Amino acid sequence: MAETAARALLAWYDRHRRDLPWRPPPGVRPDPYAVWLSEVMLQQTTAAAVAGRFLRFLKTWPDVESLAAADSDAVMAAWAGLGYYARARNLHACARIVASTYDGRFPCTEPALRALPGIGAYTAAAIAAIAFDRPATVVDGNVERVMARMFAVETPLPAAKRELRALAAGLTPRHRPGDYAQAAMDLGATVCTPRRPRCPACPWRGRCRALARGLAEALPRRAPKRERPLRHGIAFWIAREDGAVLFERRPERGLLGGTLGLPTTPWTESPTADPAPPVAVRRLGMLPGVVTHGFTHFRLELRVCAGRARAPAPGGLWLDPGAVDDGALPTLMRKLLAHARR
Repeated sequence: MAETAARALLAWYDRHRRDLPWRPPPGVRPDPYAVWLSEVMLQQTTAAAVAGRFLRFLKTWPDVESLAAADSDAVMAAWAGLGYYARARNLHACARIVASTYDGRFPCTEPALRALPGIGAYTAAAIAAIAFDRPATVVDGNVERVMARMFAVETPLPAAKRELRALAAGLTPRHRPGDYAQAAMDLGATVCTPRRPRCPACPWRGRCRALARGLAEALPRRAPKRERPLRHGIAFWIAREDGAVLFERRPERGLLGGTLGLPTTPWTESPTADPAPPVAVRRLGMLPGVVTHGFTHFRLELRVCAGRARAPAPGGLWLDPGAVDDGALPTLMRKLLAHARR
């Protein structure tokens, strides 16, 4: 069954493969650098959101050596808006290791790839399969959905992950494993979709147990989501007499690590009653309204406290807010700036 299923999927892929900027034309071997870059960008992000950013990133740093030599602030600015900023820090660290230790060539095995910063099991398998045509099992959310329906797996996610991966491994062929990996992901993204799957267009419709049992749209099942907790904090819009505003570079570790933005208090479960500004200020007051933002594991509400710095307010990162490129800021910080400017 596995061999015939793989052949059917590859035949479908040859006719219906998605045109994505990181995919070369059929018959051309993919560039490992482009595969790695796209896979890191696609983590927790949609292909539609990544496509334009990928092309701009590739134009700025066309190979791993140029990325390794880049300024870290420039890399973080280019990443702004994609979220999960640890990915950008690891991307830069990984490029430096590949450039220095591997002479600019990515290793081709999953264990060697997993030893690099920011490359986990999924990304290592994707690079090994797509860039080097190794028979690696690549399982993303799309593939999990396809496997759950193909084999009518009713165990809810995330408990079903190990079973779904084993089922996917059983179908991974030795012939064209890179194309097969992309075909399985394309199938989930375009045909075996979360809602209203296009079962008549599926090359595996005759093998799909969920379709036969009338369960296609009901699978995969998911355990009930826990409600994300709410955290609170204060952001500070502190201006000098010359109009410059105090910014900060957040610590490398943690959420929004290494990014530029307004100073904030720690984000806590209870609202801060008496916020302490980062510099001596006068005429400190709370702006009306609140800025909300969602992270993976919690929701955040920030109020904005505005004031004038006492002259001359030395130290700190004082910038002309009109000259700050909002596109180089994380989404949360863009929201805070827009709120303060209003």
